Amino acid sequence: MTIRVLLADDQALLRSAFRVLVDSEADMEVVGEASDGAEAVRLAKETRADVVLMDIRMPGTDGLAATRMISADPTLAHVRVVILTTFEVDDYVVQSLRAGASGFLGKGSEPEELLNAIRIAAGGEALLSPAATKGLIARFLAQPDDSAAGGEGGGTARSERLATLTSREREVLVQVAGGHSNDEIAERLEVSPLTVKTHVNRAMAKLGARDRAQLVVFAYESGLVRPRVD
Repeated sequence: MTIRVLLADDQALLRSAFRVLVDSEADMEVVGEASDGAEAVRLAKETRADVVLMDIRMPGTDGLAATRMISADPTLAHVRVVILTTFEVDDYVVQSLRAGASGFLGKGSEPEELLNAIRIAAGGEALLSPAATKGLIARFLAQPDDSAAGGEGGGTARSERLATLTSREREVLVQVAGGHSNDEIAERLEVSPLTVKTHVNRAMAKLGARDRAQLVVFAYESGLVRPRVD
């Protein structure tokens, strides 16, 4: 199956470079280009894109707002957004993940990393490298009030959703929050990767998470996982 990719960046030169790279791969193609967030949302619908490479800083509707719109639209539930950042971990990372992004990638990444990121996102996995996960934790530490977003009612709702998980699903969620793959979790828990995948999918369904990245956010916001200070 060919992965349909939408490019959203206000710099035409960067879009051209990304297009050449993506179109050089046999399993993916660029189906559209957007220079702002509003156009990205519109083209995501029109082109039936699988993955959107989304720049955050764009004129008008920025990438963060566009990601929220895509995540909130039931007709775009299949679309995965990969945020492109100047730095792998910056002030927008946590906001991006909360907005519904599947992950993020530094603009200085190698071409193979970008192509791999597209494949990972299209496959429903979370694009959260160990360094990125540590950065996410650091942001929660730096902004402790954010973990209580939504007030007391929001915390209660998260607790109620957390209570719907089985003990094994919670155990798997903790491992996912640590940035571990299904194979790594399977080895740690001494079960099969297929069993892990089943638990992950059930946890996503119960928690209303789009993908693994959202599971990571939920794990920290609910208090199931506490950031460690080394």
